[in-house]
Amino acid sequence: MRKKLNILMIFFIIALGFSCENKDEFLNKEPLGDYSETAVWSDPNLIETFVNSMYRNALGFPFAIERLSDYSDESFFTPDWDVTNFNKSLMTSDGLLGWSVDWGNGDPTAHTLHYRWAPLYSNVRRANIFFSKINSVKSDDQAKVDRLKGEAYFLRAWTYFYLTNLYGGVPIITKAYGLNDNFEVARNTYEECINYVVGQIDSAVMFLPESAPVKGRAYKAAAMAFKSRVLLYAASDLHNPQKNNSIVSGFSNPALLGYQGGDANARWTAAKNAAKAVIDLAKFDLYKKSPAAGDSVAQNFVELFTSKGTEEDILLQFFSPKTDESWSGYNPALYCGPNGYHNWGNNTPIGELVDDYEMKDGSAFDWNNATHKANPYANRDSRLYATILYEGVQWRVRPPDALKIDPFSKIQVGHVYDTNGKMIKAGLDTREGPIEDWNGGKTGYYLRKWVDPTIDPQYVKQDVPFKHMRYGEILLNYAEACIELGENAEAIKYINMIRKRAGQPDLAAGLNGEALRKAYRHERRIELAFEDHRFWDVRRWITGPDAYHQTHGVDVRYVTSENVAAYRKADGSTWGAPIFSVKETPGDARAWNNKMYFFPLMRDELNKNTKLIQNPGY
Repeated sequence: MRKKLNILMIFFIIALGFSCENKDEFLNKEPLGDYSETAVWSDPNLIETFVNSMYRNALGFPFAIERLSDYSDESFFTPDWDVTNFNKSLMTSDGLLGWSVDWGNGDPTAHTLHYRWAPLYSNVRRANIFFSKINSVKSDDQAKVDRLKGEAYFLRAWTYFYLTNLYGGVPIITKAYGLNDNFEVARNTYEECINYVVGQIDSAVMFLPESAPVKGRAYKAAAMAFKSRVLLYAASDLHNPQKNNSIVSGFSNPALLGYQGGDANARWTAAKNAAKAVIDLAKFDLYKKSPAAGDSVAQNFVELFTSKGTEEDILLQFFSPKTDESWSGYNPALYCGPNGYHNWGNNTPIGELVDDYEMKDGSAFDWNNATHKANPYANRDSRLYATILYEGVQWRVRPPDALKIDPFSKIQVGHVYDTNGKMIKAGLDTREGPIEDWNGGKTGYYLRKWVDPTIDPQYVKQDVPFKHMRYGEILLNYAEACIELGENAEAIKYINMIRKRAGQPDLAAGLNGEALRKAYRHERRIELAFEDHRFWDVRRWITGPDAYHQTHGVDVRYVTSENVAAYRKADGSTWGAPIFSVKETPGDARAWNNKMYFFPLMRDELNKNTKLIQNPGY
């Protein structure tokens, strides 16, 4: 044994001597699986990878289990996870409740988790690192370096835009801090922040190419479209000193939350001109903007929102079936689909949204109208059929076990009762049904928009991209600015473009004032539903109390004296005419507090930086 050990020691000494003779070669090796800072900033391809990470940090996961719609008056998040407490205005400087729940690597709040102070400033830091290095980069491909500059300007603007949406004025940081730097810095005013964001966008436009070299990347027109959104938000009531007194009254630093002077009309004119600049490019158009009499307008919308790019799309975020392999990162059809398809039943549309879809003739839907109540989904705005799944609508073929129960593959969100009022059969897509009842929705509706019906999301992830910006939004941005400037005829012209594509009648030519503003806001709510606009619109319009209250869904029941074997009869007919009524959504009594127009600066940030000033109400 001792002899063997001596031999091993000899070999070890020889190996050690060999390694010492080659120590320079050994020490100079690059780390495996990683890149040094020098390597990154000397290779445009690695620099591009660095910029890629900024896209994800800025755009987040709009198709996560939770969605921004759950935090506005669009949908109800069935599992709760403290979303309902957020919607009751209970967040504090110590916690954002469901907005910031972190379950680890399989994070269910991926779409909201990055919309917070620390993650957004982490992205600002990445941008600042980029700009501290990029001018020293030597490359034969200067066009690529310039493009990456443009993208970094765009992404820094995008990040700061959401910081200002959430917090108002925030510190404008343009350098990457080191460990020995002073981190104490005051908040800039809201106006200074907006000017900075617009300046970053203008710089982006100078460097970005005319078209995206790779799908999903920023380019000139996308930056111009983004400028339209920024200026529209900035001109809105929440930041207008003539409109926001109820929000800033008593707050000692109102300049952090909005403008303190200036010309409101000038701000609306800037927003109008930014939108018109995109329109005048003649680069985009509405998808199938003039449907023929025999066209299915609903199908046109389904195609638009399951496509991988159309003439309407300005900035898309692409996903693949391999995007985030965790159980919660990306599988939108699975997350929001009916439980009777073995889907998870989250993000269920609330009745207030469904009821806002007009009748086909342009009149309002009304539960007090006997004809409407008897058949609430007949003769409605075609966008409803492309957005909402409701009782009895045909959907994709059910999985084999569910197909044995429902061979007709029609949504079942109701219940069958006997004449004594006893429930005797529950629909497959309810919380009393025989398949994964715990995943059943509570509103009587499921989300259709964005979902590719050709795949079974139990086993296959769809690859539908999210539309962060599209031409329909630009037309609406332009119309809104025109309304606020009193240019009613021009506003109606552009709103009617949206309505024509939807198959809805034109707005009346003489509509004006508050009636026109109301019609516009209705149109924006319907056209942009579930596209991450409503959360911000409610705030910038100062309409929180109208949006946050007890929500409602629909109760569907069939009453029969016959012997019931299944939810539907053997021939597919129902057990009598359905009886529809409005019901409260269980557990979704929302409440509004004006502090919710802005987020709190978290206590740990205030402790780290004593120059920060807390927002009102916290």
